[in-house]
Amino acid sequence: MALRPDEFYDHAVAAADSERRLPLARMTGWDISPFEQEGLRVAPLRPPVLPEPARHGEDPADCRTCRERDEGIWFNEHWRLARVAGVGVPLVLMLYPRDHHDMADLPDDLAAELGLLTTRIVRHVQALPHISRAHVYRIGDGGAHLHVWFFARPEGQAQLFGSWLPVWDDLLPEYPADVADADAAIVADALVASHGGRRSAAT
Repeated sequence: MALRPDEFYDHAVAAADSERRLPLARMTGWDISPFEQEGLRVAPLRPPVLPEPARHGEDPADCRTCRERDEGIWFNEHWRLARVAGVGVPLVLMLYPRDHHDMADLPDDLAAELGLLTTRIVRHVQALPHISRAHVYRIGDGGAHLHVWFFARPEGQAQLFGSWLPVWDDLLPEYPADVADADAAIVADALVASHGGRRSAAT
């Protein structure tokens, strides 16, 4: 059984300093870290907050993602794929079920399709010129409606390898929207060919 919230907090702060600051992560010493260790420090660890605040969309009637079920670059009966605007890497896509589901309550048929879609989207993103890798993330703390992220890592940018990519994305200047739109359209067309569905008329 996992530690209770208070036990977890006590365990963590036992390794912290008098201000509840933990040591810098090993990751900050990696050569792909966007931060130099000198002058960098960890924020104080705050005590647990219980009950946790509700995520956006816990009530489907208030779910913005449900209201956007017809927005995106590609659709089929159960899923939609959208391009995330304002990012720093070449392309960020988000896959959502069109109906209100989270990962834990996804019906088995949709879970199976999620696996196929994830693989096919990764293939199509990685087939784009000058893209080396498609990273896939599912977090889930901010919204109750399942959303799966796909980040395209630009070719040759070895400093953007691995788990720091979303942080680098937040630091980089905004990528040209017209280039991202064109690449998103290529991915949408490839997904129609490999998985069916339809591309958005606006893409």
